[in-house]
Formats: sequence, structure tokens, C-alpha cells
Amino acid sequence: MKSIELQLKNNLAIITLNRPEVFNSFNREMALALQKALDDCASNQDVRAILLTGNGKAFCAGQDLKEVTTPELNPGFKAILEEHYNPIITKIRNMEKPIVAAVNGVAAGAGANIALACDVVVASEAASFIQAFSKIGLIPDSAGTFFLPRLIGFQKASALMMLGDKVSAEEAEKLGMIYKVFSVETFMEEAEKIAVTLSQMPTHGLALTKKALNASMKNNLDDQLKLESKYQIEAAQTEDYREGVTAFMEKRKPNFTGK
Repeated sequence: MKSIELQLKNNLAIITLNRPEVFNSFNREMALALQKALDDCASNQDVRAILLTGNGKAFCAGQDLKEVTTPELNPGFKAILEEHYNPIITKIRNMEKPIVAAVNGVAAGAGANIALACDVVVASEAASFIQAFSKIGLIPDSAGTFFLPRLIGFQKASALMMLGDKVSAEEAEKLGMIYKVFSVETFMEEAEKIAVTLSQMPTHGLALTKKALNASMKNNLDDQLKLESKYQIEAAQTEDYREGVTAFMEKRKPNFTGK
């Protein structure tokens, strides 16, 4: 059984973490397979949006502790971070296509932080988020210390990381950690609907928006204004901009192509 499933549905790619017997926790094989799936989506011109979810009861329980406690399997923390998780986060943020994380169940440790690095995060009402690192004497990785304070504020992020509290999907939405919560029955349908909507939008413009958001993490106001000008001029030269304006004037639905 493959640890990562990649399904193409028109212009949408669905990536499913597929180790349900261990709550989709990461070993080296799955981490590298996810990287390859992301690379395949990046290079496939037919893919215009990505949906990332998990198979079974969990989204992802983080690192497979069996791997790190078995000497012949343990790649070491340096490799786990520099070859597994850090490249995954970098690929997600550098992906010039929107990524929707559909959190179907518990998202713990690196699993939570990989979800939070995505562009839109939705969750089932059965889902939960936990910075589980402090429970075993580790620190949050997978860019958790970068994204979580920016999403919910420094004090709340600090407490959740140090105390390791479990956050329900409903509370995560109230905190601004995620976009929306759906019922268990409608969750996947609603998550896919959002991803399909994004795939039909002017995705080159969305890619520029993503680049601008990435840059806003370190830019001052003047630098950000200059970058917005640069990207807006680029967006105004796209076929999608011309189509959007034409459709608006003609009072019809636009047909965007991502060009």
C-alpha cells in the first residue's frame, strides 16, 4: 500500500496521507513520497489546485516514533528535519498553486504544522490540533514557531506549544487558526468544493498573492508596497485579468485558464 496517494480530478490534485494504521504518522518513506507528490503537482500544468488530506481517523499524528526509537530505522533528527519536514514546508509555501488542507481528524505535532502552512485550512468537527512536542521534551518544528504565532498571536501560541493543549476544530476556527469547520457528514464534500473553486480561479494571480503573503512575513511597509506594485503590474498583463474584466463588462461568468 502506498503511503501517499495522488489522485487527479480535472484540474484538482488530491494528495492523501495513507498510513491509517499509525494515524498517518511520518516515516522517511512517506515524507519523501509527499515531497515527490508536491513536485509532481508543481510540474503538472493541468493541476491548478491541491487538496491535502488524510486517510482514516487522523489527518496526521506527526513523526512515527517507532522509526526514531528503532536504531536500524532511525535517520536521526538532523535528517528528519533537513530532509523530511523542512523541504515539505518549503515546497508548500513555494507552490505556485493554492493548497487546501482538509483536516479530517487529529493533526498533531508536525502534522498540525504542515496543515497550518497550507493556504486554506478547513477541518471536520471531529478534528483537533495539538502541539504535542512538549509532551516528549521536544520543540515545535515544521515551521510551527513561525506560522502559529502569526495566526493566533504570540501569547496564545506560546501557551499551546508549552502546555500541549488539544484544540478542537471549533476553537481553532474561533482563534483564527483555520478557515472553516464542517460537519463530519459534509466535510470532504465542502473541502473539495473549496479546492475546486480555487482551481477555477485566476491561479496565476493567486500565485502572486501567495508570494506577496510570504514576503509580508519579513518586509517593512515600504518594501511590501513596492512588491505589491510589481506583482499587480504582472497580474494586469495576464489573460485571466483581461478575461475577468471582459466577463464583468459582459455580465457573464469568467472562464479563467491560469494564464
